[in-house]
Amino acid sequence: MKILFASQAIDGHFNPMTGVAMRLKDRGHDVRWYTGPIFAGKLQGLGIEHFPFRRAIEHRADNLNELYPERAKLKGPLAIGFDGEKIFASNISNFFEDIRELNADFPFDVAVADSSMFIHRLVSHLLGKPLVNFVAIPNMESDPMVPPLFFGFKPPRNPVERAVQAAAGLLSDKVILRPASQSYRRQHAVYGQDVPRKGRLTDEPYRCSEAIIQTGPESFDYPRRNVNTKVHYVGALLPYRPAASAGPAAEGDDVWPSYPATLLVTQGTVDNLDQNKLIIPALEAVKDMDALVIVATGGRGTEALRARYPQSNVVVRDYVDFAKVLEFTDVFISNGGFGGVQLSLSKGVPLVVSGINEGKSDVNARVEYAGVGINLGTESPKPADIAKAVERVLTEPGWKDRARKMREQLNAADPAEAAAAVVEGVVKQSAG
Repeated sequence: MKILFASQAIDGHFNPMTGVAMRLKDRGHDVRWYTGPIFAGKLQGLGIEHFPFRRAIEHRADNLNELYPERAKLKGPLAIGFDGEKIFASNISNFFEDIRELNADFPFDVAVADSSMFIHRLVSHLLGKPLVNFVAIPNMESDPMVPPLFFGFKPPRNPVERAVQAAAGLLSDKVILRPASQSYRRQHAVYGQDVPRKGRLTDEPYRCSEAIIQTGPESFDYPRRNVNTKVHYVGALLPYRPAASAGPAAEGDDVWPSYPATLLVTQGTVDNLDQNKLIIPALEAVKDMDALVIVATGGRGTEALRARYPQSNVVVRDYVDFAKVLEFTDVFISNGGFGGVQLSLSKGVPLVVSGINEGKSDVNARVEYAGVGINLGTESPKPADIAKAVERVLTEPGWKDRARKMREQLNAADPAEAAAAVVEGVVKQSAG
């Protein structure tokens, strides 16, 4: 079976798909990947043929503000609307034309497409290919019981909250995401595709797919009135990791000072330019605690942080092996990237989260709703608030208990196996 994976050139979208791709490859399927040039080396290492973007703009975690200097000045709804139009909607025709062209050389049987590419209608309707929607973020499909995206709401508890969320939904549809929706409709009209008016733009990948691979456990989603039977919650789809080698560990990987508690701090891979948002307030909050504090900078400002925080209990590195470090971590302090949250919960580690942009407000609201961490609800938390939250998570056993229960759910089955079965099932259904 010929399988085409397609993803944005962004780590948080590409990496969760790698485990599924490798599982399908190991089963003997011909797996190839359409994505940005930045992942050429990774795909070569995986032994997967790479189809690089040709027409499409490569939107990466590290070049967004370079491509769009005005983006750095935007916040809140304005930032969401800008990203929706420029980063996600503008590339749809380019993605599709690239895929239509490569289909001549690689006539794939099924596509597994990143939900944020929004190519599902064109690939399924114009190329006649079965398509699996891969969702690397919380479930985006609208539902009467689920709050609108991007506001960080939890399910409403009373008429006032329902009214506020209904108004926010209208604001999102009619104002914030209007430019992205208009761009989506214009591009589809060129191909003679009439997009239904009912529902939201983010519903489109769910409408036009044979099946949906939804990362995370169903218990991490909100209750829904309308259950979409095409959605398969497969658990924590984490980046592919080859079998452990017998060689020596990298220097310092397994040698850590001993303290009563361990705290892991990160500001993610996209919004990590200004460390005053989370890393520095977090260090100010916990530097004097009787705890090992491990900070992963993502390669930004590492030496300056080491000089600023010379305390013996603070270890600052460009990168750490999160999967290994989380095995002995007590609290994960994060801005709320969905992949990092899933990895933390797969290890039973409760969180303190603080982030709003790039959809993190919705992830962090779910952390709070599930009771597996404390959501500070801001882009720039105060050290005192971080310190108070960390102390609560360390001293109140309920946080760790709930995180461990979530770990049991996440580890009850093999996520890559479940996702691979979804892809194979779609092809069998289509052939039948």
